[in-house]
Amino acid sequence: MLQALRYFGWPLMVGVLLALLIIQYYPQWVGLPLQDVHVQQAPRALGVQQGPVSYADAVSSAAPAVANLYTTKFVNKPAHPLFEDPMFRRFFGDNLPKQRRMESSLGSAVIMSSEGYLLTNNHVTTGADQVVVALKDGRETVARIIGSDPETDLAVLKIDLDNLPAITLASSDKINIGDVALAIGNPFGVGQTVTMGIISATGRNQLGLNTYEDFIQTDAAINPGNSGGALVDAHGNLTGINTAIFSKSGGSQGIGFAIPTKLALEVMKSIIEHGQVIRGWLGIEVQSLTPELTESFGLDGRPGIIVAGIYRDGPAQKAGLQPGDLILSIAGEPADDGRRSMNQVAREKPGQKIAIEILRDGKTLSLTAEIGLRPPPPNPAAPSNGTQSE
Repeated sequence: MLQALRYFGWPLMVGVLLALLIIQYYPQWVGLPLQDVHVQQAPRALGVQQGPVSYADAVSSAAPAVANLYTTKFVNKPAHPLFEDPMFRRFFGDNLPKQRRMESSLGSAVIMSSEGYLLTNNHVTTGADQVVVALKDGRETVARIIGSDPETDLAVLKIDLDNLPAITLASSDKINIGDVALAIGNPFGVGQTVTMGIISATGRNQLGLNTYEDFIQTDAAINPGNSGGALVDAHGNLTGINTAIFSKSGGSQGIGFAIPTKLALEVMKSIIEHGQVIRGWLGIEVQSLTPELTESFGLDGRPGIIVAGIYRDGPAQKAGLQPGDLILSIAGEPADDGRRSMNQVAREKPGQKIAIEILRDGKTLSLTAEIGLRPPPPNPAAPSNGTQSE
């Protein structure tokens, strides 16, 4: 028996190994299905493709148009920290001696035109008694605040100097996620600094930073002091105004936001021409649909926003809108997002008439409203209760 195993053992083992090889590489020989894996191979490049090894040309083009800002304001504070103690206030009230002190802060600005108009953030200049602009070529001057728009966090400054290096503008509508982005500003007051990253996202909103939000998101390092600085592309053209960072530590964590050039330019021109931003207004507060509300209205996926409130004697009330109405479209555009619809109305000129399609009590109605002028907000912060004001 042992001799028989020795005689037939090696051929049997070889046969098993051969069968395993056939099953592995030629399964169709034994009636098994083919296990094909299809992968997509990139086409062979016709030539060597590579990005620039340096962005020095882009920086040398854009950096002279980015200025450092130094703002100062005078505040009345208690003459001694002890006077801030609640016990002192309890006995002496608010008649404690106070001392006039000067507070300073840092920021950045972008020279938009050779006439001396600059763009920066509203939060950089709010309450400032003096704004000093320091150019890259060493010149310094005091700027005048032409106007501001808290709802987009933008402010326009004016300086009177000759031979100003204005920045070149890019179309913010044509930027793509993944494009190289360079942030130029004055972080922490160390002096003009350039950081590099990419465009991480576009059209960011509902962040609770501004009333009107359409941010460019980038991972180029943005820190305190960068506010109002430039976000430029790989050719040195302006794509946005740096405005905010998302951070738990106060420093850069790779999530920064910039106001697109298109929006910033519209705000700047309106402030220069009218002293304020002219925006359309309907006088309503709207709320986006939830799945539960969609089911209760029986919309089956049809877009719409709910009228949560109406301002008395506003354009919407005069047009016949009522709380609880479901707006289906505004000026022919589907109303599927409250903030987007708010921005749409804001772009309309006051006095212009627009068509509004609504759903009320299961019936579709068509109304016509005359756009009004949006009044200045009592609180520049964006609504935080889930409603948007139009």
